[in-house]
Amino acid sequence: MADGSLMGVRSLKDQVGEEEWKARVELAALYRLAALHGWDDAIFTHISLRVPGPEHHFLINPYGVFFDEMTASALVKVDLDGNIVQETPYFINPAGFTIHSAIHAAREDAVCVMHLHSDHGVAVAAHREGLLPISQHALIVLPQLAYHDYEGIALNLDERERLVADLGQKNLMLLRNHGTLSAGSSAAATWLQMFYLERACTQQVYALSAGREGLLLAPEAAQAEVVAQTRGMGPGAVANLAWPGLLRKLDRESPGYNS
Repeated sequence: MADGSLMGVRSLKDQVGEEEWKARVELAALYRLAALHGWDDAIFTHISLRVPGPEHHFLINPYGVFFDEMTASALVKVDLDGNIVQETPYFINPAGFTIHSAIHAAREDAVCVMHLHSDHGVAVAAHREGLLPISQHALIVLPQLAYHDYEGIALNLDERERLVADLGQKNLMLLRNHGTLSAGSSAAATWLQMFYLERACTQQVYALSAGREGLLLAPEAAQAEVVAQTRGMGPGAVANLAWPGLLRKLDRESPGYNS
């Protein structure tokens, strides 16, 4: 895979513009990071990233490629109608298109959309109470967290309107009985938001393993204080501090994503 080939796909580095190549590398990095964190689900779930430019195209994973083998050149470029707008031997998962196209079309600020089926994320999404204010991670997440009820595998295009309405202007969502979702202004911001949500879900699963009785909720005054402390503080600045280190980690542990 060092030459960027995967099922006959050759490197696109010299065939696309500089901005598109940067977007491809960042998105491939997100797929590899999801795999390193154990958030992948074989060839299922999706992360998408808008390609800079007026065409409103976005990149998404080719159906059949595992997250830990994703490369910048393997990513598939599609339009908002799900049409593939590049030469590729791959096709995309229709369920991924339904969820991602809805958010990209409705939210100009949603440059990147990440949807996962992690074990702990699904567990909390299936819990009647949803995410509880029991950890600092959860308190940071909760003001930006929305919920969307399960309607079945996301193949029905008419679900898009309801999903977008439920998300509103928030950046995180628990898809009931389904998984987690993060929408951000960049790959780095989307990753950081999802990192906090997934950590909060994992911490809740561990805390509830001893039973609901005795579970300590954060004091209401402390919850309000965290809301005030994080108000107006977007994930971008902190995410940009972490992103170079994450890429270095990939270079050590999962090289080849940028091919």
